[in-house]
Amino acid sequence: MKVAIITGASRGFGREVAKALVSAEWAVVVDGRDEIALSGAASEFAELAGSAERVRAIAGDVADPEHRHRLASAAAELGRLDLLVNNASVLGPSPQPKLADYPLEVLADVYRVNTIAPVGLIQETLEALRTSKGVIVNVTSDAGVERYEGWGGYGSSKAALEQVSNVLAAEEREVAVYWFDPGDMRTQMHQEAFPGEDISDRPEPATIVPALLRLLERRPASGRYRASDVTP
Repeated sequence: MKVAIITGASRGFGREVAKALVSAEWAVVVDGRDEIALSGAASEFAELAGSAERVRAIAGDVADPEHRHRLASAAAELGRLDLLVNNASVLGPSPQPKLADYPLEVLADVYRVNTIAPVGLIQETLEALRTSKGVIVNVTSDAGVERYEGWGGYGSSKAALEQVSNVLAAEEREVAVYWFDPGDMRTQMHQEAFPGEDISDRPEPATIVPALLRLLERRPASGRYRASDVTP
């Protein structure tokens, strides 16, 4: 039985990834800051699995070192770790401010969640991933490589995560490291980024999951992959 940790799995893309893996007979360790939403997601995962044995749901904030340790410990209790998906992110202020007006304490919080927390969770789980010759997926964004006005906070945090991934891939040759750009999706975060706008033309997160599963199945060289590059 393969085991995955997926952060930010109470909704959106993380939830759909967890559903797909559970349906493929994986065990999952999932988290989310909203305990009620996470409980609902965990119930759905357990129903898909036929029992709660393959589901560990731990509410909390990935920016909290103790919470990250609990996630790694839950995977260890399941016996192994094959996949870490660093999906949890925060947008920052909505609407997005220009860098000239960006509150520095808020920017620091964006970096703590979007950049520092994934590194911390990688440090907590790397030995287990080395043992299984596993995979790390850091979910990124085109905002990390393009210059969109008003996206200096979120975008730069994702740019930092991409370089973290790039260096990690050079340092850890036995572990596959993918920085995966799912593209625009119809998620709560995307709606927060465009308050009051109709985002119904964006694809549902479930439609992007097959691209990630194909990446995991093919296991190409570590690197940056867009969903559109690996869509079946």
